[in-house]
Formats: sequence, C-alpha cells, structure tokens
Amino acid sequence: MINRIVRAVAGIFILISVLLAVFVNQNWLWFTGFVGLNLFQSALTKWCLMEDILRKIFKVRD
Repeated sequence: MINRIVRAVAGIFILISVLLAVFVNQNWLWFTGFVGLNLFQSALTKWCLMEDILRKIFKVRD
C-alpha cells in the first residue's frame, strides 16, 4: 500500500511542477528533476524518505 502512495505522491509532484513550469516559471523544472533524482536514488539504494515518512504517519510496520 505504501509503495502505491509513494508513486502517487511522486506523480502528483511531477505533474504540478511541470504545470508550474509551463504557467509560472521554468525554474520549477528543477523540482521535477529533484523528484526524478530521488526516484532513481530509491531504486538504487532501496531506501525512500517519503516511504519512511508515510510509514510514520500511517503507523505501518514492515
């Protein structure tokens, strides 16, 4: 369940930052890159900060 929420949050962040880049300022693409870099890092290290935060919020254990 947590993995699906993490993917949804990442997708929402990317969509919002792209929309902000189109309609507000192109510098919002840095945020898009940051989210993508974090997704790549979590794939390599199998550790995701957002997952840890969501586990604490929902009090879910492995």
